[in-house]
Amino acid sequence: MVRQRVRIRFSKQDDLRLIGHRDLVRLLERLFRRAGLRLGMSEGFHPKPRMSFPSALAVGIEGLDEVMELELAESYPAETLLERLTSQAVAGLVFRSVEILPPHARKARVRSAQYRVSIPGGHGDQVAAHTGRLLARSSCPIDRPQGRGPVDVRRSVQELSFRDGVLTMRLSAGRGPSAGPREVLRALELDNLEHEGGRIQRTAVELEA
Repeated sequence: MVRQRVRIRFSKQDDLRLIGHRDLVRLLERLFRRAGLRLGMSEGFHPKPRMSFPSALAVGIEGLDEVMELELAESYPAETLLERLTSQAVAGLVFRSVEILPPHARKARVRSAQYRVSIPGGHGDQVAAHTGRLLARSSCPIDRPQGRGPVDVRRSVQELSFRDGVLTMRLSAGRGPSAGPREVLRALELDNLEHEGGRIQRTAVELEA
């Protein structure tokens, strides 16, 4: 049986940011079938499409350059795949690129991710001051919900800056516990930022070589 592995870069924006990861997977499964693509399936009593996401996006966060990998049961040129997917895309979903992977390529692993957070007016001085304090610390452990244990926010932060009302950050995605953008916002005492109109965007997912 033909097994073609592909890596797809896509964006998930606007109202589509409000659906969860499982709903996104189901949406993509239907989209692939409408595009006439034969999906590679797992074995067993309940076969599922061989589809993986190296870093699932949390509800409410826009993704401008997301990554997924997919196994197909037929071979297609990358250009054909991109055209078929684009023709079936729903509002808020844009397919940006398709890469055909070598047969024995390992699965994608995330090295780091970049985020951009719009800061509502009135918080500028607070954000600037708290950003400087966080960067000056050697560690900043905070508790996470649902019994997941603490995470050291400072250890995850590779870059953090605030300019012209926008907070940008690069967060590592190592093998140990890694902080997400909302945990960085907690460390900056900006827990309610999204309720006040702030919006989080993941602008890049950087993979290991």
